[in-house]
Amino acid sequence: MATMADVARSAGVSVATVSHVLNNTRPVLPETRRAVLDAVEELGYTPNGLARSLVTSRTRSIGLAVSAISNPYFTEILQGVEAGAVAHGYGLLIADPHDDPAHERRVVQLLHERRVDGMIVAPSADPRALVAYLERHRVPAVFLDRVVDGPEDGGPRFDQVCAESTGPTTALVTHLAGLGHRRIGLVAGRPGLSTTHERITGYRHGLAAAGLPYDERLVAHGDSEAAGGARATAALLSLAAPPTALITANNAMTIGALRTLRDRDLSVPGDIALCCFDDFPWADLFSPRLTAVAQPSKELGAEAVRLLLERLASPDRPARTVRLPCVFAHRTSCGCPETSEQPAHERTLP
Repeated sequence: MATMADVARSAGVSVATVSHVLNNTRPVLPETRRAVLDAVEELGYTPNGLARSLVTSRTRSIGLAVSAISNPYFTEILQGVEAGAVAHGYGLLIADPHDDPAHERRVVQLLHERRVDGMIVAPSADPRALVAYLERHRVPAVFLDRVVDGPEDGGPRFDQVCAESTGPTTALVTHLAGLGHRRIGLVAGRPGLSTTHERITGYRHGLAAAGLPYDERLVAHGDSEAAGGARATAALLSLAAPPTALITANNAMTIGALRTLRDRDLSVPGDIALCCFDDFPWADLFSPRLTAVAQPSKELGAEAVRLLLERLASPDRPARTVRLPCVFAHRTSCGCPETSEQPAHERTLP
């Protein structure tokens, strides 16, 4: 196996110069850098990651703590994070906090003990212990998908990146109201999550814009999972005056809702219209095709990496919140007629 000394002899430079080139610890003339990199390639030299971390005080690794990794939405986020990390020479250490505040705190500590340079975390509904740990140990971190601090809190303490939730949910409600629906149910996510709060807010804004009253009985929490979505849908259908249209606030709850509708022999959209938050790779293959809000999942992951690398480069800059727009994938589960357009008609939402 080639050593750094072998690279130095081949390139005609010192071992220290090879170290500076590989670790970016000191400016090196372009022709010298090229000679070193050519020697690395020719000899097949593989840098020692442990030795590099001792020189730079960096491990070039990122900790990612995201619940429900099996969820297609978070799987695509993971792809975006991984692509962004690898493009900048970083590896990933991944943990699943299971949306449990105590477990979240433990896995973040474990990632920190692995000496990751920074973390990307999708916070739970109660992130107080998480935030306290990150602040106490001054861990560079980015909150992903869910925000912890809003404008009403005086600004964020950590960088945050998420998709727009309020406006897109409003758009789903106004679309269904425009089709004549007056009782629109919402299968909401886990209480305490920022996404749940924002989508309920968007739901209420949509009702107000359509001149419809808010009825709290038409909102049922599905806890952001399929089984909860099935239970919440069953509860809404059991009302004396059940909804004629349904909005599910994430893809897992959409699966649960569809299961309940099937079990009750209700057709979509014949018996009840359905719109969902989160698009599926296979949503266009359902019958009917699912009308959905598509979140920019891979872009969210890539943006989280970008924010974290900027934080590592400039530790003292003010924290910021970045929101990315969603896309309305207009298909037929809402009750609109089939069109010849392929793929689904799409438009960007505020």
